[in-house]
Amino acid sequence: MQMTEYRESKIEREGTAYALVRVGEQKLLRVHGNTEGFSGTAFQQEGASYLPLSAGNAAQLRQRLPWLVPQPLPPQTSFGFGDRLGLATPGHIQAVRQSGIFPIFAQQSVRENARTGRTPQQVVDDALWGVFQAGWRAPWGADADHLKTPADLAPFVAAGYTLYTIDPGAHVDNTAIHNTSTTLAEKVKALPWETLHDSPERLRARYVERTFVLNGMTLTFREETLLRAAAKYGRAVAHTVVMAQAIAGLKHGDPFDLEVSVDETETPTWVEEHFYVANELQRLGVRVGSLAPRLVGRFEKGVDYIGDLATLARNLDEHARIARHFQYRLSLHSGSDKVSVYPLLAASTRGFAHVKTAGTSYLEALRTIAHVNPQLFREILTLARTRYPLDRASYHVSAELTRVRDTEELADAQLPDLLNEFNAREVLHVTFGSVLAEFGKDIHTTLGAHEDEYATALQTHFAKHLAPFAALSYKSQTL
Repeated sequence: MQMTEYRESKIEREGTAYALVRVGEQKLLRVHGNTEGFSGTAFQQEGASYLPLSAGNAAQLRQRLPWLVPQPLPPQTSFGFGDRLGLATPGHIQAVRQSGIFPIFAQQSVRENARTGRTPQQVVDDALWGVFQAGWRAPWGADADHLKTPADLAPFVAAGYTLYTIDPGAHVDNTAIHNTSTTLAEKVKALPWETLHDSPERLRARYVERTFVLNGMTLTFREETLLRAAAKYGRAVAHTVVMAQAIAGLKHGDPFDLEVSVDETETPTWVEEHFYVANELQRLGVRVGSLAPRLVGRFEKGVDYIGDLATLARNLDEHARIARHFQYRLSLHSGSDKVSVYPLLAASTRGFAHVKTAGTSYLEALRTIAHVNPQLFREILTLARTRYPLDRASYHVSAELTRVRDTEELADAQLPDLLNEFNAREVLHVTFGSVLAEFGKDIHTTLGAHEDEYATALQTHFAKHLAPFAALSYKSQTL
């Protein structure tokens, strides 16, 4: 029986030794000593028990090795490493070591879990096993991403997530940007004032013709500016309050971080609107740790920024000044592969930022597969081309199938190059659910047999994501 030991995982604590081993295609937990609370022994050898990587055994190991428990974010630059396969954490760790950046190793949205067939508990357990395997002893976090209703919350709370990203996008009125003053006034009058603990009159008194100075930037609200901000975002603020209160109730006093995300909306968040949202949430007692506005330009999945970088730089500077005023991170969603944006975000926020990625780790998995199993990659892309017209519906993407090269025209050695092409990347990115439903087992088997190659690919790929933030990494310094 061939057995491989992951040396970085070896640890002895209170007289019991632990390690992760690979036996054939299966990974097992080796416990030599006290095995109370563990279950499902696969076999025993030389006094050690070899145990499956089950949820129960993850829970028991978490109790014994406290660094395997996700932690709230410290006042530090942070980065979210989404992992749709549950295999990427060792590579993410190779990338983030020595960077000074706080990592979120478990990060999936309700939408992503629905498409991958995973549960919040499976996501955090997969991250745990990766943390254990790679010997990461520093704190790390878990992000329950894009939570839209109170019904989404319980499984993430039960699994011990530490960051909760509220997505009130469905309550943002994107039509407000085109409304007349009369219509805006009617919409504001109809806001849920009881939830907001406010009234139209008190709202006007707080903002209209008042000047706010925010880190050298001056904002003055005219009545129409306020009405437009409140009409657009007032219901989103109210929904965020409801969600934050629901999370606090479920957490029973345990600490957690809160992010507000309005990035997946149709119209940009103007600076006055950002201030209105942040100021109202503060008034209502909602402590925000990070906020993701809808920035100018296009942030499509798995590709670089589309738009004018000079305009974006000015937009980021304005939003960063507000974030500094309220002492939270400015958060960048759809952050995968936005190489041209990272230096701008790092500079504008002085490094105190959060970046969220997900699909790029999946794309690097496909790149690895294209190298080591070309036939499987060909089958994956064929299915992705078929599914793209349907699967793209819930994403902001613009890839055209006619511009994705047919694999029949390419030699095996050319297949990885498709992962460098805009249209192929987006098609592969948004069809992950369909691909995993059809080829999930083959993908896991292939990557399991080539996990070093996958980890190295991730380390190389994320170096360009992390470098601008590592250079300006914020940790307990003055904003």
